[in-house]
Amino acid sequence: MDSPQKFSNSKEVISFLADTFPACFSLEGQAKPLKVGIFQDLVERLESDERVSKTLLRASLRHYTSSWRYLHAVVEGAHRVDLDGNQDAIIEKQHAEHAQQQLAESKQRVADKRKEQAKHRQDAKPRYKKSSAGKSEQNPDKTGGEQSKPAGKNSHQGTNSSQSKPIKRPPPEKLSDTDLVAGTQVTVKIGKTPMPGTINEVGKDGVHVQLNSGMVVKVPVDSLRLARSKR
Repeated sequence: MDSPQKFSNSKEVISFLADTFPACFSLEGQAKPLKVGIFQDLVERLESDERVSKTLLRASLRHYTSSWRYLHAVVEGAHRVDLDGNQDAIIEKQHAEHAQQQLAESKQRVADKRKEQAKHRQDAKPRYKKSSAGKSEQNPDKTGGEQSKPAGKNSHQGTNSSQSKPIKRPPPEKLSDTDLVAGTQVTVKIGKTPMPGTINEVGKDGVHVQLNSGMVVKVPVDSLRLARSKR
């Protein structure tokens, strides 16, 4: 009998945990703060399941508990839950403050990255316009400089092409090495519609992106583009 196929990424593990322990884990909506030491509880409960390794399980928990959705749920006085959804210890003030600090820092990194990307696009746009204007100046209408020659067909077409040629908007930029960091705003090609999101983690076998809907997906770098700044 063939052994079951092992999970290959955090997304698959989190989805499995939400299906196996729905009273504890979730993929959307309000998250529940997890019991301290829940990793060991998971190791014991999943001991006979060969699909998930301890290393990937630990990484998946870290990924789950660092999401904005989870950090919003860690507030002072709220109860943590165990794998079966039973109430455990109450969240202490220092734990709540630490979670809110993590959330604020994560949001600040995203905001800073957005400003940097917007500035980069603003700086690039004038250079693009200047380049287009320079091409037009290299082919001026010759009728003004040589009045003795009638305006020929070629001259007329050159004038029209320089005046009517629109300035094309540059396509969405691919991510450079410096963009492949947590906090970068991107669009992800899912089906026919690009979905906006934020890079959470960059791994060897793909990039983890948290969509604005709260869902976390793992995609190859080629399917990502830098998000355009809103005007």
